[in-house]
Amino acid sequence: MKRSFHIAVFAVATIALTHFALVDFCLGDRHGESSDRDGGRHRERYGRNSDRKEHLGPVDGVYKENCGACHFAYQAGLLPSTSWRTIISQLDNHFGESLDFAPETMAAITDYLMENCAERSRSERSVKIVRSLGNEVPIRVTEVPYVRQKHRKISSGVLQRPSIGSLSNCAACHTKAVQGIFDDDYVVIPK
Repeated sequence: MKRSFHIAVFAVATIALTHFALVDFCLGDRHGESSDRDGGRHRERYGRNSDRKEHLGPVDGVYKENCGACHFAYQAGLLPSTSWRTIISQLDNHFGESLDFAPETMAAITDYLMENCAERSRSERSVKIVRSLGNEVPIRVTEVPYVRQKHRKISSGVLQRPSIGSLSNCAACHTKAVQGIFDDDYVVIPK
């Protein structure tokens, strides 16, 4: 009985390992190569079996429609759920403005933010954001330690240029911010 049990366990383990090796091969991970559109940089950067993605992606739906009507619609993965909950709870004083959404609109926005917040995002950038926070609950993306650290060499004079305005205007320099791509390769600081 014990011998047949061990043989069955060995067979299942062998099948599972073969399956994972075949899946890995079919997905293109052959010694650092990748079938990903980024030429394998993602797997090289984050590890062979990483399920992280490089970019946050664009925002959509009711959140983009309503929040993006007044300002850059920040990707939900740029802040943790505690920050989004704090922001949502203070809509009567939303950075100097009073906002009033229909209950179904507010529910849709809240659902979107909670489903895509930093701690639920598969983006490596979101992971770094969460790691940088400690016990902080920032209510602005510009208060996130990771974001501050990434922009530490940019002088306040540059940020105050009329073409930029402030650090909160991501799309002024990050040419693919709307698509959720904040890589240095796509930064152009306007005059």
